[in-house]
Parts: sequence; C-alpha cells; structure tokens
Amino acid sequence: MFVIDQYASIFRRAQCHPKLYCRMFGLQLMQTFCNDSIRERYNVQLSGYELQILWSAIVSVFLIGGVSGSLIASWLSDRFGRKGALSVGNLCGIAGAILFILVRVMNSVELFLIGRVFVGLSGGLATALLPMYMTEIAPLKLRGAVGVLCQLGITSGVLMGQIAGLETVLGTTESWHIMLAFFSPLCLLALLLTITLPESPKYLYVTKGEQGKALKELSRLRNMDVMLLQNEITGLQHELTMRSASVTWNIRRVLRDPAVRLPLFLVCLMQFGQQLSGINAVFYYSNTIFLGAGLGITGAQYATLGTGVANIGMAVISVPIMSLFSRRKVLFLSCYLCVGCLIVLCISIALIHAASFMPWLCTVAVLAYVIFYGIGLGPIPFFIGSELFDVGPRPAAMSLGSVFNWGGNFLVGMMFPSMQAVIGPYIFLVFAGSTLILVQVNRIYLPETRDRSTTDIAAVMTQGFKSRPNATPAA
Repeated sequence: MFVIDQYASIFRRAQCHPKLYCRMFGLQLMQTFCNDSIRERYNVQLSGYELQILWSAIVSVFLIGGVSGSLIASWLSDRFGRKGALSVGNLCGIAGAILFILVRVMNSVELFLIGRVFVGLSGGLATALLPMYMTEIAPLKLRGAVGVLCQLGITSGVLMGQIAGLETVLGTTESWHIMLAFFSPLCLLALLLTITLPESPKYLYVTKGEQGKALKELSRLRNMDVMLLQNEITGLQHELTMRSASVTWNIRRVLRDPAVRLPLFLVCLMQFGQQLSGINAVFYYSNTIFLGAGLGITGAQYATLGTGVANIGMAVISVPIMSLFSRRKVLFLSCYLCVGCLIVLCISIALIHAASFMPWLCTVAVLAYVIFYGIGLGPIPFFIGSELFDVGPRPAAMSLGSVFNWGGNFLVGMMFPSMQAVIGPYIFLVFAGSTLILVQVNRIYLPETRDRSTTDIAAVMTQGFKSRPNATPAA
C-alpha cells in the first residue's frame, strides 16, 4: 500500500506537467478555451501576443506553486509529520482537480489558474517529501532501491498523462478538463492509504522524541520484534545524540551552517542539473522527430508513448541496480551515455535532410537517451539528499533541492523554445555541456553513499568545499 501512495502522489505532478500537456497534446484546445472564455465573459478579443502572455501565466503558476510547495515542505514535515505533510499534498491535488472539473462548467480562466496553483503545490510537496519519507523508512540495504520508486512513480505518471492526452482518450474539446483532473482518483486513494501507513520512525525518535511510538512503528515496518532490531535502534540513538547537541534545524540554519554547505550544494546542483540535462526538451522535441521519421501524426504520438514505456522500464531496472552497484558509478555512466546521445541527436537533427536514415537515427537517439537517463540521472538526484543529511537538516535540505529542481524546470521551459529558435538543434550541446559539468563536480565532491549511514557520510563533508570525501587515506 505504501508504494501505491508514493506513485499516486507523484502522478499528479507528472500528469499536470506543462510540457506534456501544453506542448504535445492539448495546447490548441486549452488556448482556444482561454481565448473564447475571455471574449464571452469580458467582451475582449485577445491578440495573439496577449493570448501568449495569458498562456505563459497559466504555465508559470504551476511552477510557482511547485516552488512554494517545496519551500513549505520542510516546515510541514516537522510540524505535522511526514504522513501529515503528505496528506496536505494530497488534499491540494484533490482541490486542484475539482477546480479543473469546474473550469468548463463555469467557463472560467481564473479557476484554471487557481487549479494550476493547487496542483503545483501538491507536486512541490511530493517532490520534497516522498524521497525523504521513503528513504527514512527503508532498511539501509534497500535505501537506494526504495528511493528509485520516486522516479518510477514519475515515469508512470508521465505515461498516464500521455495516454490521457491522446485524441482517442481525453484529448478532445469536450473532455480536456477531465484529462487535467485525471489523477484525482489516485490522489484520493493515496490520501486514504496514508492514514494506514506508518509514520517515519526516524522522525518520531529523533525529531519528536517519542521513542516508544517510534519503536512500535519500526517493528510494524519490519514485521519483526523490536528486540531483533538493535542495529537500527542504535543508529536512531546515535542520530538523537547528534541532534541534541545542536539547535533546531530550519532552512535559514541549513543555508548558514558551513558544516552542511557541501552536501546542500550537491543536492541543489543535482536537482538543478537533472533539469538542465535536457530531459524535458527531448520529450518536447520527440514528437517532431517522430513526425520527421515518417511515422505520421498518430504514429508519432504512439512512438512518444513508447518513450514513456521505455522510461518506466528503466525505472524498474534501476531498482535492483541501486542495491547492487555504486551510486557514483551508476550516476557517471548514466551522464556520459546521455551526453553521447545528446551529441548524436544534435548532429542527426542538423543533418536530417542529408540522408534518408537520419530521421531514424534521431529516433534511436531519443529512445537511447530516455533509457540511459532512467538508469541514474533520473532517479538518483531525487533521493540522494536523504543519504547525505542526518534527520535534523534533512527536511530543509530536501525542500531546497526540490526548489532547484522546479527552478531548473521553469528555466528550461521558458528558455528552450527561444534558444531552439535561435540556435536550432545545437541547443542539445548546451544540455550536454551542463551534464558534463555536473559529472565533474560530483566526481570531486560526491561521496559514495551505498550501504553507509547518513552520520558517517555527513562526517566526511563537514569541511565544506575543502572536503575531499573520496580521497584515499594516507598509509
């Protein structure tokens, strides 16, 4: 049941992703509605430029809601617990879905805007809270595998959104508003399941000081007697001792404390770098590429669905990969392979009319990129913060990382069309360069986190940028 709750919470973020709906399937339908609604209600005919401004606002408020949700996630998770904060996110998603349903009934662009804000809040909370909750309740050996479930939920949500947006499903004039609210049954189910889920034992033990309740929830999670969980209890006691020696953690303290400066930088860099790797731009471009390959409109749409299926497949495969292999090696391999695909994609698009096989090379490059992204660059940034921070600063750090993820999303969404119009396919070289920078910084500063306690990991990063957590100890 816990896995269903995670998937359902993340579906609403992916399913309302502006690039998937606004640019691939429902753009014309929703823009036409906005134009007609303003004309009928206010007797104002929008020019093309004014309509674009309105549409930019509708797209942007979702991202603003996401950033806001990320920022308040830290306070909510410490004030009401991980479960309580997740419930707030689900309620925001349900409220947004109700507003979407009412948009056409009330013929209201305002409800459209407000609904986007609520769903953005829901998505921002999910991005910050789910990886933290999942890795806190997971056993040490399964921590990475459980963290990957966030990426699996996102990819599943993307695929559901792509399917719902097909003209043969809900991508029509009469049902596009239902398409936007398509996630709401899952959101409601997640809310109900959250009630039955255990609270994070680490949160109860370390943050709230409710040791008895924490041990009860830990025993429930592991389905074992507390007496058989001495290693985990010892770890909780150690984290409690570390927290007792410091003041209460919040976003301001995390930003100012030099001891956590390096891990915070890495978390924000990886979240931001994930977006600057070009994944959303590749999805944006994929439909055009598939059309150029001669697949036709319907064929291109189903080929785009194929990228979603490939993304889910890699997310499933990455679950055992995270348990068996080094985080660093998986991340670096994923990044280098993605860089190669972006370079091939750039060249093949630039020379698309030079040879008959070029459109097919573009198609292969897109699918390969999606596959390689799903190995490490997709899942690792979402949960790495939970492995780099102790329980105290973790919520604030995860919130700030989520802000950078949404900020990168916003930056790519706003700048990609303009830059693509100026430099064409060479925009993919910019994404390749950003990914290479991400690799080189992490090669110096990112410690290996697999099968290591967060206390041990945090201890090797207390010197800020002077730290060399991967340096070989002198003999």
